[in-house]
Amino acid sequence: MTASIDRWAEVYRDVHAHPELGFAETRTAGIVESHLVSMGFEVTTGVGGTGVVGLCRNGPGPTVLVRADMDALPVLEATGLPYSSTQVTTDADGNQTAVMHACGHDLHVACLLGACERLAQSRDTWSGTLMAVFQPAEELGDGARAMIDDGLYARFGKPVVVLGQHVAPIPAGVIGLHAGVAFAAADSLKVTLHGQGAHGSRPETSVDPIVMAAATVLRVQTIVSREVPAGESAVVTIGTLHAGTATNIIPDQAELGFSIRTFSSDVRDQVLAAIERIARGEAATAGAPRPPDIELAESFPAVINDEAACARTRPALQSVSPIVVDPGPVTGSEDVGLLASAAGAPCVYWLLGGADPAGFAGAATVGEIAARSNDLPSNHSPLFAPVIEPTLPTGIEALTAAAQTWLQH
Repeated sequence: MTASIDRWAEVYRDVHAHPELGFAETRTAGIVESHLVSMGFEVTTGVGGTGVVGLCRNGPGPTVLVRADMDALPVLEATGLPYSSTQVTTDADGNQTAVMHACGHDLHVACLLGACERLAQSRDTWSGTLMAVFQPAEELGDGARAMIDDGLYARFGKPVVVLGQHVAPIPAGVIGLHAGVAFAAADSLKVTLHGQGAHGSRPETSVDPIVMAAATVLRVQTIVSREVPAGESAVVTIGTLHAGTATNIIPDQAELGFSIRTFSSDVRDQVLAAIERIARGEAATAGAPRPPDIELAESFPAVINDEAACARTRPALQSVSPIVVDPGPVTGSEDVGLLASAAGAPCVYWLLGGADPAGFAGAATVGEIAARSNDLPSNHSPLFAPVIEPTLPTGIEALTAAAQTWLQH
C-alpha cells in the first residue's frame, strides 16, 4: 500500500477499535473534523447531532454530495482481529452493551476521508464544491433526517447529486451498481402483547403472553410465503423477543421487535397490515385482557438509484474496477435516499466488495458470486470484517472518480 493508503488504513483500524452507537459518534466526528481541517475544508460539526459537513470550494460549478455513515452496532465482536473492538457502552435505553463496527461504517469513513484528500490535492482537475457528509445514526434510520432537519441544505447548499457506497460480502475489488430500486424500504415495529401474570405452577390462572408471542412468531412466517405475490419481495424478521423475569413467573406482557423490508409501497402496506392482523388475532384467540400495542419505531423509504445518473457515473466506477456488476435490488436498507429526495437530486449508491477475493476463485457469474457470499459473515455479523486490501483503495478511488465525473472542470 502507498503511504497515503497506509494512513487511511490506520484510521480505519482506529475507528474500528473505537466504535460508537448512533448519535454518540463524538470521537469519530472529532477524527473526521481533524483530517478535513488539515486538508483545507470548511468544516461544521454537530449537524443533526453528531454529523460533520466538510466543504471544499473550488471555483464555479455544481455542488456534489458524497456521504459516509459513522455509527456502529450493539454487537460483541468475534473476529479476533488485533484491532477488534472491546468497547462497552450504555445504549439509549440505559442498557450496557458491547459495540462493534459490524456493518462497515468504519471503512466508509476511511474511504471518504481518503477521497477528500485526493480531490483536495487535485483541484486543477475539477471545479465546483465538494460536500463531504459524515452522517450519524444510519443504523437507527434517523441520521439523514436529523441532518436535513438541522438545515443541511439551507446552510450548505443543495447538491446536484448524492453519491455513496456500502461495503458488502462480495469480492474486494468488485463494485455492484443497480439502477432503479436498489435498497429496500425499512420499517421497525414494536408489538407489545398483554396477558395476565400468574405463578408458574398455576398457568390456568394466567393469560400467557409468551405462548401468545410464540404463536405470533410462527404465524407471521406465512406472510411472505402465503400473502405476498410471487413476483414481489418482502422480508419479515423478528429480531427481539422480551418477556419474563424468572422461570416460575408467568409475565403479564411480551414484546416483539420486527424488521420489515419491502420494495413497493403496496407490499409494505400489505405486510404491515398482516402483522397487525395476526398480532390482534392471536391476542383475541388467547383471551388477552386488552389488544396489543403496535408502534412503528422507525421507517425510511427504499433507495432509488436514478437511471440517468447511474449511466453517467458507471464509466467512472469501471475505470476503478474491472468488474462492475448489477447485483439487482438488495434487501438491506439505507437512509441515504432521504438525502437525495430532500435535495431533489438523483442518487447513485453502489456496493463495494469487501471479502477476500480468494474465496471466489472460479466464480464467473453474479449468481455464483452471490452463492459464495452467502457462506461468508454478512453485515451485522459479529464476524464481519472487510479485508483492507484491496477494499480500502478501491473504495477511495471509486468515490474520487465518481465525484470527479460530476465536478467536471
